[in-house]
Amino acid sequence: MSSRRVMVVDDDESIRMVASVALESIGGWQVLSADSGQACLAMAPGPGIDAILLDVMMPGLDGLTTFRLLQADPATRDIPVVLVTAKLAYGEHPDWEGLAVAGVIAKPFDPMTLAREVGDLLGWND
Repeated sequence: MSSRRVMVVDDDESIRMVASVALESIGGWQVLSADSGQACLAMAPGPGIDAILLDVMMPGLDGLTTFRLLQADPATRDIPVVLVTAKLAYGEHPDWEGLAVAGVIAKPFDPMTLAREVGDLLGWND
């Protein structure tokens, strides 16, 4: 298994824990976690982050603002970002439409398939 490094960013500790365990045990990836957009921005320029799973709705710096700031920084703009959100309503034009995200995963997600879903969105399962 490849040793990818993925950052999970969510203000909910239980979601960070479930996602981390799923991505580590099933995906075989190293997982870093951040509890806020600010923490994500501080950690993302570090070595070897292969992807970021980013919660859309967080207090303070929300996921979409965090994504835009990641995109504006040459050190982080090439890190693929998968948004994770409970707000996936059909027929609406989502706030992230037109943004260069790698994909969107709905909450609640299935921990047993999360690594496969992320891998599929990022082209890691080819």
